[in-house]
Amino acid sequence: MMDLFRAFVLRQADGQVTSGFEELSRDLLPAGDVLIRVAYSSLNYKDGLAVCGKPGVVRTYPMVPGVDLAGTVEESATPDFAPGQKVVVTGCGTSETIWGGYARLARMKAGHVVPLPEGMSLAKAMAVGTAGFTAMQCVMALEAHGLTPGGKPVVVTGAAGGVGSVAIAILARLGYQVAASTGRVELGDYLKSLGASEILDRSLLTAASARPMEPEQWAGAVDSVGGDTLAGLIRTMASGASIAACGLAGGFKLTTTVFPFILRGVNLLGIDSVRTNNAQRRAIWRRITSDLPAEKLESMIRIEPLSRIRELGEQILAGSVRGRVVIDVKG
Repeated sequence: MMDLFRAFVLRQADGQVTSGFEELSRDLLPAGDVLIRVAYSSLNYKDGLAVCGKPGVVRTYPMVPGVDLAGTVEESATPDFAPGQKVVVTGCGTSETIWGGYARLARMKAGHVVPLPEGMSLAKAMAVGTAGFTAMQCVMALEAHGLTPGGKPVVVTGAAGGVGSVAIAILARLGYQVAASTGRVELGDYLKSLGASEILDRSLLTAASARPMEPEQWAGAVDSVGGDTLAGLIRTMASGASIAACGLAGGFKLTTTVFPFILRGVNLLGIDSVRTNNAQRRAIWRRITSDLPAEKLESMIRIEPLSRIRELGEQILAGSVRGRVVIDVKG
């Protein structure tokens, strides 16, 4: 086996973050139970922040970013995984305190590793990635709080992004009427092809209001935006409806009142995909394989080489990435 492997590495010196490709010794890999030869990773909003040197993600340096990875087990210190087995890892502290997927090798704790779902390729697993995993987690949380098909629409914010695209496809497959909220209404045809029945300009939710509550519109919501968008959702949810909040692309501050919570029984559900235990991870992947239509997933994918990761990171931060970007770590 090769002692050296190629990795995209972030380093910090004198408060400045530098990045570049390096040949590293496998002895430098952090401790873990499972050594994985990585084939693919993906591009998430967190990855954009990390590779562009933005604060808020990376907590220790040096760091190999890449929230997700999929590949083949080379070595295993646990009976749960065997050499040659195909496996998947999605956000579990990777890119924060754990070296991630933008390298040809990764060493992970067994609790963070999941067998590749049956019938799914490594590339398709990374098309799902943390974004799709989180979208499914949001839908399952809404279901657990009483959401069923047949009522008012479910609204998905940040609809053209990774979480939004997958959430729309899953919800439509399950029989929900889906409203897609986006700042890129020109992508309406794409969103309708995923299953959205209505396209909303995001300004409809972000507009300021002097009223603590507006007319009841939504049976549920998947929100990856936060900020003013989330505030608008809270004001317009139906009685007893829930919002699965999983992102802050539109800001981390939330200005709202208690009225929707105490007068309509609105539920705000925080979705944390990082601290999900292994049994829950496997359950979420099982739902993905059954409820995410393969043809819809295929329509939202593009594959890019790791050599373009800085440029791609800038694109996702600028909000110009549609759907899911799979990173070919070999490229």
